[in-house]
Amino acid sequence: MSGYGAVLAAGLILLALAGLAGLLVGPSRRGWRPVPYLAGAAGSACLVVAGAAAIAGRPVTLQSAGLLGSVAIGNGSGPAPAARTGQPVPLFATVAGLGADRLSGLFLVIAFAAAVAVSLAFASWTLGPAASARRGLGVGYALALGSVGVILTARDAFTLLFGWETLTLAFWLLAGVDRRAPGRPVSALVTLAFGRVSGACLLVGLLLLVTRSRSLTLTAMAHVPAGPLRATAVVLLVAGFGVKVGLVPFQVWLPRGYAAAPGPARAIMAGVAVNVGFYGLWRTLAVLGPPPAVVTDILLMLAGLTAILGIAHAAVQSSLQRVIAYSSVENAGLILAGYGVALIGAARGSRELMAVGLLAATLQVVAHTAAKSLLFISSAGVEAATGSDDVDSLRGSVRIAPWSGTGLAVGSLTLAGLPPTAGFVSEWFLLEALMQQFRVPGLGDRLVLALTGAAVALTAGFAGVTFVRLIGLVVLGRRDPATDGRVATENTGLAGRAGLASLAAACLALAALAPLEIRVIAAGISPVLPAGAVTGALRSPWVLQPVFAGFSILSPSWLWIVMPALFALVFGAAWLASGRRLLRVRRVPAWRSATAGVSGHDSYTASGFANPTRRVLAAVLHTQAEVTRLDDAALEPGLDPAVPHVAYRSDVIEVVEEYLYRPFRRPFALMVRLAQRLQSGRLDAYLAYMLTALVALLAVVAGLH
Repeated sequence: MSGYGAVLAAGLILLALAGLAGLLVGPSRRGWRPVPYLAGAAGSACLVVAGAAAIAGRPVTLQSAGLLGSVAIGNGSGPAPAARTGQPVPLFATVAGLGADRLSGLFLVIAFAAAVAVSLAFASWTLGPAASARRGLGVGYALALGSVGVILTARDAFTLLFGWETLTLAFWLLAGVDRRAPGRPVSALVTLAFGRVSGACLLVGLLLLVTRSRSLTLTAMAHVPAGPLRATAVVLLVAGFGVKVGLVPFQVWLPRGYAAAPGPARAIMAGVAVNVGFYGLWRTLAVLGPPPAVVTDILLMLAGLTAILGIAHAAVQSSLQRVIAYSSVENAGLILAGYGVALIGAARGSRELMAVGLLAATLQVVAHTAAKSLLFISSAGVEAATGSDDVDSLRGSVRIAPWSGTGLAVGSLTLAGLPPTAGFVSEWFLLEALMQQFRVPGLGDRLVLALTGAAVALTAGFAGVTFVRLIGLVVLGRRDPATDGRVATENTGLAGRAGLASLAAACLALAALAPLEIRVIAAGISPVLPAGAVTGALRSPWVLQPVFAGFSILSPSWLWIVMPALFALVFGAAWLASGRRLLRVRRVPAWRSATAGVSGHDSYTASGFANPTRRVLAAVLHTQAEVTRLDDAALEPGLDPAVPHVAYRSDVIEVVEEYLYRPFRRPFALMVRLAQRLQSGRLDAYLAYMLTALVALLAVVAGLH
């Protein structure tokens, strides 16, 4: 165990203690509720330190050889000397070693830096009434963070799969904590089902590589020769990781699972744990190289479709949690678009194209982690203060929950890709990466890159509409006077405010410090491609370019100086021109509507703001509108029954779920009924099933040799 390996071990131990505390502390013991999350924050901080050491090139290893005994792996050809000679090798070192290289360290820093802030906010949230009846929430929280730590530091297939399946279990626990709430058990089962699909893809893909490499270690899989088996394994791994991040057509579980989880648990799932999927894709590229060209083209087209579908549904949702959850689908599409550019560069042998794609995708991962974590803990605070999740009832939430409302605004600006936030930098790099299609020799790849670029540009436009709705109406909108006296005050606490402030500061400061961030990313992804290729994005110490010199330049750091200076200049000129009259302007509530004085049900609402998006994207959303005439009994008090009144209803359809999954419900139910007949309750029958499955598995493995 190295010195920093002890820090890694301390982090994992603290997360284990957090899970134990979550199991022992009951909901009635209010003063002890924050303990699991404070222990989780300390453990996450240790993992950040270990990750930073790994990025700096320090050894971070954690293993205890011989703890579980020794076993001979085999006598066939393979990279491990012990495997070639048949000598016994320590089973624990082979099967349970943990360690972090630069790539693992980068994702440890990204994921657990956000986990520290989310854990602090979680600790404050548990003191409120919203967490009083959620027993076992701390267990799911600690299990999720511990699984992420194990996956990011796994050095062999067994440990990786163990962490992956544990994370699936943690997601099921978090999504199903409120099992008495309507729809929660179904959402938890959907989350579990897609997690099992993801795990099955990884299991088969890794088994194919293990049988050929004769080793469980991930580094040994790089020696698997090129051919159909290696290509199949790469496709399965990409599919398995794609399910976890929400690639179409597997994105349907994200809105269900994220929205079903309570409070800041959504931030753990969407802001922290989802990074294991992106890490897996990065690691697959580093170890096995790019998939076949046709798979890369399909991945790019699906990435563009994922981004459009995600932002289209986010723009029209009436639930704040589902707006943020669907934006996770959009962000997954954006990240995978950059990753697809890197795959094309790797397949074409273009180090610059690979660098610009992977840099754009990693910058988007960082921005998504910070902003999504901030949005979900802010929305939890707003929901706790107002008692509502409906965007039409949350207008003016910043007046009730100033800390959470400000965090909601900063996170929305970041995901909208507006300056001076980290989201602006990442989307600028992504669009610049997709504009490099003229450097690709193949016409097919050029067309795919052009179509994906158009989809990403369209997504960026609708992202602005989506998050302007949140900022303008939910955060800054006019409060309904009838509800002002019926809402509680914000209760974030010191720890919660620290978590909100740190994430909001990260969303803003990462843009100003983008050159430094790029240097860290260059060191982190050096196992995939040399750091010098990535640092080509630095035109000068504070000016950026998309790796390719002379294509375009940008300085987010200077924007942080120029934008406030221009604001001060305009304000000064206006002050000189008007004097004190500048301060005597007429003040009205923000975002009222086109007509001054309109309030109540006639004012502009979040649903009304989203209605043009429903109409414009009707082909994508399959918008269904209905206009009905109201009878006298349905009229609200005060309305003249002599005047005809109508009601307007508009709804959208999740096309993937409606046309891909629903047709298989009946055949699947039939298969379940047939499988239930095998459950005879007899032990000998179950042992026969297991023996049959084992013989079949051995036959398949023998056939692969």
